[in-house]
Amino acid sequence: MFIKDFILKRRLVIRMFSLVVFIAAISMACAQDYPNKPIRIVTSEAGGGNDYVARLISPEISNLLGQPVIVDNRHSNTVGEIVSKAAADGYTLLVYGGTFWLAPLLQKTPYDPIRDFSPISLIEMSPSVLVVNPALQVNNVEDVIALAKGNPGRPNYASSVTGSSPHLAAELFKAMAGINIFRVNYKGNGPALASLMSGEVQLMFVTPASAMPLVKSGRLRALAVTSAKSSPLVPGIPAVAASGLPGYEVTRVTEMLAPAKLPIPIIVTLNQVVVQVLNKPEVKEKFFNSGSEVIPGSPEKLAAMMKADMAKFGKVIKDAGISAE
Repeated sequence: MFIKDFILKRRLVIRMFSLVVFIAAISMACAQDYPNKPIRIVTSEAGGGNDYVARLISPEISNLLGQPVIVDNRHSNTVGEIVSKAAADGYTLLVYGGTFWLAPLLQKTPYDPIRDFSPISLIEMSPSVLVVNPALQVNNVEDVIALAKGNPGRPNYASSVTGSSPHLAAELFKAMAGINIFRVNYKGNGPALASLMSGEVQLMFVTPASAMPLVKSGRLRALAVTSAKSSPLVPGIPAVAASGLPGYEVTRVTEMLAPAKLPIPIIVTLNQVVVQVLNKPEVKEKFFNSGSEVIPGSPEKLAAMMKADMAKFGKVIKDAGISAE
């Protein structure tokens, strides 16, 4: 009986191993033939930041892979579900930024950012800039913290999109500094900046592209940038981390993802192509002129960032009681 059971189990193991080898061989064959048809990049609405990134890199990717790369604009709330349910063959990709992997922490989503996607590469990043109304008697981050601790509830800060990088930058600032400044919510950056310049609110975290023209004209004063170190996007402005809050960092990134279980050879191919595109001087320049820096990297680097961000901001979102509007 023992010998018979042993033989049966051995046959089962051999069959399972053969099946695994067979599936791996099919995946490898498909990867070696990749790509042999047009590739679709799914992103959000036309004219937005994600669309700009997708359309900037898609012609370059097409040239390197020798296949058309089509940008497919969809509603922001649907892109994750569309790509997560697509075939894991490398012909449907997602280019998205902002808080894509934080969305499940703000509202119920039909996808899991870790389980349902294969990371390909980071693409670009942009920090926020802490700006204040010039009339506010502060010169640096430490002054803001001291003012807030001496006057609970002041200064107020302006914010627009709930759960966006600038909003989370303010909430992480509050949490790490141990202060209680109140959010004044606006329907867009334009009204928020107008209120900041008029003195209705005192400070705001905003993108360099929106902040720096107003800083240069003297209508706002820039105190710090939210990247880990000072950024060439805002020269001469120190990082928050070097100005009183060590370890502070918040950046908005754009990334490329694919459906889960994408064969590793295809992941490697796509990553190498994206990195090659992003290292082109003309591509770097276009991103820089639009207010961001390219940050090509490995799939592992992107996966680690996703997990770290979900852990860090998950606590901020929970403690502040933030939910999608």
